[in-house]
Amino acid sequence: MSTFKVRKGKMEDLQAAYYICLKTGNHGADGERMYQDDPDALGRIFVGPYLAFEPEHSLILEDNEGICGYAFAAFDSKGFYERYEKEWRPKLCAEFPMSEADQTQWTPVQQVHSWYHEPDYHCPEPYEQYPSHLHIDFLERARGHGFGRVLMEDLMRQLKQEGSPGAHLGVSIRNTPALGFYPKLGFKELDRVGGPDDGCIYLGKKL
Repeated sequence: MSTFKVRKGKMEDLQAAYYICLKTGNHGADGERMYQDDPDALGRIFVGPYLAFEPEHSLILEDNEGICGYAFAAFDSKGFYERYEKEWRPKLCAEFPMSEADQTQWTPVQQVHSWYHEPDYHCPEPYEQYPSHLHIDFLERARGHGFGRVLMEDLMRQLKQEGSPGAHLGVSIRNTPALGFYPKLGFKELDRVGGPDDGCIYLGKKL
C-alpha cells in the first residue's frame, strides 16, 4: 500500500517532474514513445519555469516509489509569461533551433521545439477575473485517490489568500478525463481555441 505525501516543490524535483510531464504528454496519456528523441521537450515549457519562477506555488505529490504528481500555479499569468519570455525562452531557442523541414512532416518533438520559438501566451477573457493559472499532472498510480482535488484546492486557497480573484487552466480537447474532472471543482468553460483534434478548452473559476 502506497503512502502519499504532499509537499512544496523545489528545483531538485525538476527531472522527476519532467518525467511526469512526459508520461502525461499525449493529451493526458503516456507520451514517452512520441517524445523519445527528446524526453524533456514538454517539461521545459510546462514544468521548468514554474519550479524556477514560482516555487511557492508548486506542490509535489510523492509516494513510496518517488514523485508521482505535481500541481503548479502562476499568480499573475501575464507577469509569468513576461518573465518566461525574457529569462527562459531565449535559452530554449538557442539550444533547439526551429526545424527547417516541411511543417506537415514534423515529428512530435519538432512540433514542441517550434513552440519554443512561437510560444502561446493565450489568456482567456475576462482576464481581470481569472488572472492566475494552474497546471496539474499525475502518474497513473497516483490517480483515483482524490489528490487532484486536494492539490488544486490547496493552490486555489493560497492564490485567494494572496489576493487573486480567479484562476484559469487549459485542457486539450482530447483529454476527456480532465474535462470531466475540472467542472466538479467548479470550473466553467471560458474559451476554445484550435480545431477539433488539436484544440484547447480554457476553463476558469472565481476564487
